[in-house]
Amino acid sequence: MIDRDRFPVDPWRLVETRHSEEDAGVTETLFAVGNGFLGLRGNFPEGRNAHEHGTFINGFHETWPIRHAESAYGFAEVGQTIVNVPDPKVLRVYVDDEPLSLDLADVREYERSLDFRDGVLRRRVLWVTPSGKEVLLESDRLVSFEDRHLSIERMSVTVLNADAPVVVNSQLINRQDGQDVYGGRPPGVRTSPGFDPRKAEKIDAERVLVPQEYWQDGTRSALSYRTASSGMTLAVVADHVIETGNDYMHRALIEPDIAKNVFRVDAKAGVRTTVTKIVSYHTSRSVPAPELVDRCRRTLDRALAAGAPSFYEAQRAWVSDFWERSDVRIAGHDDVQQATRWALLQLAMAAARADGWGVPAKGVTGSGYSGHYFWDTEIYILPFLAYTTPLWARNAMRMRTKMLPAARRRAAQMSEAGALYPWRTINGEEASAYYAAGTAQYHINADIAFALVRYVRATGDVDFMAREGVDVLVETARMWTSLGFWRQNEGEESFHIHGVTGPDEYTTVVNDNLFTNVMARFNLRAAAHTVREMAERAGRSYRDLVDRVQLDPGEPEVWERAADAMFIPYNEQLGINPQDSLFLEREVWDLEHTPDDQRPLLLHFHPLVIYRFQVLKQADVVLALFLQGNQFSEEEKRADFDYYDPLTTGDSTLSAVVQSILAAEVGYRDLAREYFERALFVDIADLHRNASDGVHVASAGGVWTALVFGFGGMRDHDGVLTFDPRLPQDWPELSFPLTWQGTELDVTIRRDVLRLSVRSGEPVTFGVRGETHVASRDAEAVVPLDDQGPVLHGRPTMRKYSSMRREDGTPLEPTLPPVTTAIPIVLDDLFEGTRD
Repeated sequence: MIDRDRFPVDPWRLVETRHSEEDAGVTETLFAVGNGFLGLRGNFPEGRNAHEHGTFINGFHETWPIRHAESAYGFAEVGQTIVNVPDPKVLRVYVDDEPLSLDLADVREYERSLDFRDGVLRRRVLWVTPSGKEVLLESDRLVSFEDRHLSIERMSVTVLNADAPVVVNSQLINRQDGQDVYGGRPPGVRTSPGFDPRKAEKIDAERVLVPQEYWQDGTRSALSYRTASSGMTLAVVADHVIETGNDYMHRALIEPDIAKNVFRVDAKAGVRTTVTKIVSYHTSRSVPAPELVDRCRRTLDRALAAGAPSFYEAQRAWVSDFWERSDVRIAGHDDVQQATRWALLQLAMAAARADGWGVPAKGVTGSGYSGHYFWDTEIYILPFLAYTTPLWARNAMRMRTKMLPAARRRAAQMSEAGALYPWRTINGEEASAYYAAGTAQYHINADIAFALVRYVRATGDVDFMAREGVDVLVETARMWTSLGFWRQNEGEESFHIHGVTGPDEYTTVVNDNLFTNVMARFNLRAAAHTVREMAERAGRSYRDLVDRVQLDPGEPEVWERAADAMFIPYNEQLGINPQDSLFLEREVWDLEHTPDDQRPLLLHFHPLVIYRFQVLKQADVVLALFLQGNQFSEEEKRADFDYYDPLTTGDSTLSAVVQSILAAEVGYRDLAREYFERALFVDIADLHRNASDGVHVASAGGVWTALVFGFGGMRDHDGVLTFDPRLPQDWPELSFPLTWQGTELDVTIRRDVLRLSVRSGEPVTFGVRGETHVASRDAEAVVPLDDQGPVLHGRPTMRKYSSMRREDGTPLEPTLPPVTTAIPIVLDDLFEGTRD
């Protein structure tokens, strides 16, 4: 999958040894740096050919009216798109007035690396100019984790074998509203098809960033803007430090959309010149731009006083602490180790300093999905945050509590009680223009509730639940009791939820989607339990809750009654849980014989074609089996996995990790490894051909989940920590740290033993395959393992079901959508013997 000559294996770095413009978009993503607030794509400092000259700030967005071809009441009306903020990355180098351009230059040595030990992007280039001068260029780029408003870029230039005039041209450029003279995409760069719903919407406006205050003072430049529609404000201020034994001159230029600081150097042979650019960004929903400029000034004043080297030292210490809490170690497989550490570092770069904003689907590495927040955060990213750095998880959950007023408004608009969270959003309002695969995914309410309960169970942060989280549980539970309805059948009552879409976006607006019903049941029970517990133990907090949400004392009983009667689809004939009430009535899509050039299906078939078939974009029922595994038997999990796995396209990057976890649990050991590697290399190997749009952050989170919950066998159902390992056959050891209710743990799994030690904190009780164990700081728990669970060979196929029939007698034979200009004649079998 990967050219290992160009991208060699290094367990602590992602290294590129040869430049290519053919996959510029992918490498811009792979070598992006960020901190959760600010992100810089891996563009070269020359600022020339690029797939996307991207600089992004989490939550900084523009709004625009959604124009529906045919509108209806309640459709999303205002779109939200992340803005490409002014680019600070440009540090162009000229020698003898010849510019360095990698596509044309005679480059004798080249290495670019993202170091996982400090999160710094570095590059080393030996360039021989047309006149034979050997020029060594060394650069690095840092986005600070300590100070989220700060980035630093350094460029060192040394002419090795001659004297020469050297110019370093540092720029800030507003690329959102125009390009500089070198703007444009490199020739031959691979791009996704013209139609691709995963890409960002284009804003049809004369200007997005309206200039405000801008000025130049010595080597310091300031630009500031207000977004034309959303009214958000932004300031960016850059300052420079030049270190050299050579003589030099400085010249500056400032305009509303560009700032230049040009350093002209009389370089002597072997004498280095280093230009350090320190940049600060501040944004706001409403603060005037001049105030943000002042904040940037203060940030830079502190940074210059401390000196750039201090930030590199602080960065390494910060990242070292991160790995102490987060590093998953896979013995004997450096390629897997490298990709795993890259993925985990992406999670830090997407979430560490989000500080109350959400975690966009692409983090701050690209404009894909318009910078929106989805359910990805709660289901795929929150587990890593909660079990390694709980503060980050708390910050991410606070984003949802702050959006509760908007969710209440949305529920009222949708004729429901309580709150309904938007499917995709930045500012809390629904931004999904396609309701069938967007707004109809009501399960996001339960996903948020599930993540909230998991966070509190993992951390013991009952204070957060009492002050903020319980309001979310109450309002989401109210929505389910409003949305659902009761039915009576032979004296038994059941609770149903109709007209919704589950995680599988290839099957929309259905009745009794299993995932939705199972997760709604959890939501209802969690709300009832939490409210009752508060009433019993925290009188003041409970009274405050009653006042805040106007809680009726009888509501918990209503929620529990609905949960207990929740309809869970089950088909006795096939012995499986249908994905929804009519799922089995659809034709079965023959994925085995679907050509590769027709995948992903969403780019080659109209949604109505896809909706008529049993075919999945991503694991749906299987995800429910994982998240609510204690609600299903081992036999049910095996049967459901066998049925749905052959129907799952994996067109969504959210799917492989879940399939890996369940494959490992039920015994498909090799298949679990295959799905894991599909998730692990989705970006590094560009498996979905859209890594150029940004990192698949949820898949990165899923890598951790697949390692810890899949191969490590960890579960936390009902707040009880357990392990049932499923180590791959050729992995001698898997180890990882965990934070469980304030105690820091280290878990090591080998084929014949599980060891759990307490690094700090109180003793921990946990289970392994039905037996209870205790570990403390003084006594490591050592648990012998007889095996690594059941072993099943091969993979499930639909062939075992092709001889079976639906309840109406029709076969489950897989088929493909007809592609023909002729009308098929199907009357012979139906009316055999009736013809003349």
